[in-house]
Amino acid sequence: MSASVVGADGRVAKKAKSDAAPPLPPNIRSVEFLREGMAHSMRFFSPERCVDPAGGYFHFFAEDGAVYDASTRVLVTQARFVFTFAVAYEHLGEPEYLAAVEHGVEYLCDGPLRNRENGAYHWVVKDGAPTSSKIFTYALAQTLLAYAAAVRVGVASARAYLDETWDLLETHMWDATHELYAEEADARWVVDPYRSESGNLHTCEALIAAYEATKETRFLDRAVLVADRCCNRQAGLTSGLVWEHFDEDWKPNLDFANDSEALTIFRPWGFQPGHQVEWARFLLTLQKYAPNIWFVPKARYLFDVATKHAWDDADGGLCYSIDLDGAVCNHDKIFWVQCESIGTAAMLAEATGDDAYWAYYDKLWAYSWDKFVDHAHGSWHRRMSRDHVKHFPEKTKLSLCVDPDFHILGAFAGAIMAMGP
Repeated sequence: MSASVVGADGRVAKKAKSDAAPPLPPNIRSVEFLREGMAHSMRFFSPERCVDPAGGYFHFFAEDGAVYDASTRVLVTQARFVFTFAVAYEHLGEPEYLAAVEHGVEYLCDGPLRNRENGAYHWVVKDGAPTSSKIFTYALAQTLLAYAAAVRVGVASARAYLDETWDLLETHMWDATHELYAEEADARWVVDPYRSESGNLHTCEALIAAYEATKETRFLDRAVLVADRCCNRQAGLTSGLVWEHFDEDWKPNLDFANDSEALTIFRPWGFQPGHQVEWARFLLTLQKYAPNIWFVPKARYLFDVATKHAWDDADGGLCYSIDLDGAVCNHDKIFWVQCESIGTAAMLAEATGDDAYWAYYDKLWAYSWDKFVDHAHGSWHRRMSRDHVKHFPEKTKLSLCVDPDFHILGAFAGAIMAMGP
């Protein structure tokens, strides 16, 4: 197998023909295949490689799995690792995954990412000292999700921190007037006027997980409310799709320009097809727990419109962003958009009986298997240009990718839940 070639601009050239993917297995519409997809991720993000015996996990891995930054820790990555190991334990059953969850919860709830002064968390720490202490609903949502996933697999110590994180969000970030969460506060809990669908999207996901872990209806009721406000009220202001950015009165900010390079991946301009698809996945999950007449039709609309406009007929795959008229405005291909769409397509196929979703699932898998799955090292490649030149080779990279396959594990678990054991 030939080595990757890195150009002067840091971009990695296309793989050589000798690096071609093996044939796609015939059983892609099966639970077994999706579990093998999870296992493929976990062969890269294994506890043996990722667990730091001194506390928490290592966060930054090169393409081949080597740790290239052992001292920087990001709240979102730490929380997502806990979730990833918990889902892996649920579906793959290896005891080392449960041990990794327990190890990660201990660091998350009592390690250097905790901000003792305000009861919340630092955004980033290096060598145990904070480099950023801003508070983001997006990050608190990931933290709530981590504790919920840990409780769900039997880590009882995480329960108190699940409740604590709910209380933090409820006390400081919940906007009772508009019935959605604010997005950002400083370390003194002074809330910024910026509002985001993304923070609410991931809070909805975390609330569903909290309900699954505890069966307390306060979490489910809030998840339904947030989903309704985002997917109906707010989306109704922008042709039925969920816009990313709003002002403090929850009016769409159509001219939003991100002023922070560190937040670029969290606050892109345009409609994000991947977020429409994630909303569809959560609506289908809510339909299981609190059936409502609008969940499935809205899930179909979000998936159908987003994927129709974002699919690249020339080079394949789903593009990153579309504009207000449905034209692609960012042609990059990003792994999580593809895998989330795979999981949601399977869920829609099961929910509706419409084989068109299985056909889309097949098309997404054929593309992703060829372009994104890293058959040599495990996991998936991260972000590419339209014509599949990698922007960076690393699997995790500060400010560019903070995901230890949280999206892959979550999307495939949703599909497995819909498909049955």
